[in-house]
Amino acid sequence: MSKNWRPATQLVHGGTTRSQHGETSEAIFLTQGFVYDSSEAAEARFKGETDGFIYARYGSPTNDMFEKRMCMLEGAEDARATASGMAAVSSAILCQVKAGDHIVAARALFGSCRWVVETLAPKYGIECTLVDGRDLANWENAVRPNTKVFFLESPTNPTLEVIDIAGVAKLANQVGAKVVVDNVFATPLFQKPLELGAHVVVYSATKHIDGQGRCLGGVVLADKAWIDENLHDYFRHTGPAMSPFNAWTLLKGIETLPLRVKQQTDNARRIADFLAEQPQVARVIYPGRKDHPQADIIAKQMSGGSTLVAFELKGGKEAAFALQNALEISRISNNLGDSKSLITHPATTTHKNLTDEARAELGISAGTVRFSAGIEDSDDLVEDFAKALKSVRA
Repeated sequence: MSKNWRPATQLVHGGTTRSQHGETSEAIFLTQGFVYDSSEAAEARFKGETDGFIYARYGSPTNDMFEKRMCMLEGAEDARATASGMAAVSSAILCQVKAGDHIVAARALFGSCRWVVETLAPKYGIECTLVDGRDLANWENAVRPNTKVFFLESPTNPTLEVIDIAGVAKLANQVGAKVVVDNVFATPLFQKPLELGAHVVVYSATKHIDGQGRCLGGVVLADKAWIDENLHDYFRHTGPAMSPFNAWTLLKGIETLPLRVKQQTDNARRIADFLAEQPQVARVIYPGRKDHPQADIIAKQMSGGSTLVAFELKGGKEAAFALQNALEISRISNNLGDSKSLITHPATTTHKNLTDEARAELGISAGTVRFSAGIEDSDDLVEDFAKALKSVRA
């Protein structure tokens, strides 16, 4: 396989292995176990002296193809496919810390991600400090002698804040910490955290990689040494492995990732520009617009915008609900990155478990709405929003 292939080619052909039958589409190996030619062969495989699969919880041919294809796209040496995006997040963080260690995390995180570092980790004696990740000084001020991990997502969920990944990585290297980046909102097409200095990248493959509402999945990517030292045994013994069927589904989804993300991004940009001109809308946040608060960082570290748009309606929750209920094309859902346009009200769904004060710190008001653009015709989306906004007071 050529390392010089561009993403669209990698995502169709990368990492493919074929059985003796020469199938066109990747095969699904649903077996949970594997057999050996001899007792000596089994012993050698368990010792790691010969290549091959042992048990589907450790890996399978179908999962291996998905992992290799993601490595090619991300520019990573190794990867592990997990059962969900949150399995990827929790594995990437918990596999490298122990009681007495300290995590610094950006406060602008998906609700479940905050729960892992803010609630779960402390139960095992792992301390966590949440910071406003937009200011590098906050990261530096939060560092302790026992700090082992920096964790962030950029752009953030749901307000699309952008964090200087290279700046955070430089600081982490100075203090001996590892940077874990949740790169879901940027997609691997628009942002390369490893190239910016991050040590670990995680995805909810449920989102853009499948992107068609079919299955759950996640993936952790890093250099081989980090995975061998930290994730390998954790993964084998705690069992967050992805189903081979889901891996096959994701392999089919990833083939069309560039096509879908391009259309989704074009649609998101058009909706963002449309909403910015509407009297009912107080503000619009979109990484492709010049008025984004971190436009200078976006220019440095992202090659494209986003499939997501965040905006705030002047009429609060009542206006947000009225808009969402009036839309005919965009469906109300807490998912994102789908081929169908989706819309959600974070304060009552994805971030409802945060306190009012915590939501206010993140810029999530009662009028905040998150829109995930699909691949529909952009004219239809604009017309649908224009019609729905008539039910919202200016």
